[in-house]
Amino acid sequence: MEIKGENISFRYNIDSDWILKDVNIFLKTNQIIGLMGSSGSGKSTLCKILTGYINNYEGDVYLDGEKVNNNGFNPIQLVFQHPEKTINPKWKMNKALNESWNPPKELLDKFGIQQSWLNRWPNELSGGELQRFAVIRALSPKTKFLIADEMTTMLDAVTQVQIWQNVINIAKERKIGVLVVSHDKKLLNRLCDETIHLNIPFKIFFI
Repeated sequence: MEIKGENISFRYNIDSDWILKDVNIFLKTNQIIGLMGSSGSGKSTLCKILTGYINNYEGDVYLDGEKVNNNGFNPIQLVFQHPEKTINPKWKMNKALNESWNPPKELLDKFGIQQSWLNRWPNELSGGELQRFAVIRALSPKTKFLIADEMTTMLDAVTQVQIWQNVINIAKERKIGVLVVSHDKKLLNRLCDETIHLNIPFKIFFI
């Protein structure tokens, strides 16, 4: 399975500058690819386009040769830097998690999720605890691609290692393609098969 983005371009309105212009991207399910770029180069915007959070763009996104359909479960999952912005504050954590799938206790244990947390509200957990839920929620058996946009930037070093070790192991086991967006070159070198750059003014790259 593969994701292919062709000539992806985006700007907020006709009078604004292009945030992305004619970007091409290609990612297979057996790849773990790093993405770097300066602030304002459009990394997060590209992530949102690939996963359907932004629809008013130019160009096309294909999943195995078919245009991405946003109906039902999206096999291209995005994990944001700030989990508190993506988890419904009116749902307890077990409902927020089970909205995607019902992970086994063994997997919850691997990510350090305590059973008592499942009955808590999002505001009763720390950012690191919430991010564990956000990551495991994105790792549904139906997930074919995981796009991690600065996923562990706000976490302590120990939590970062724990989360990434589990994510990479699961990705390799299930053959999930992973796009790792980060400013941390050392992290990308450790995790990824290769790292590519999204640069201004060209904003054109291939995976």
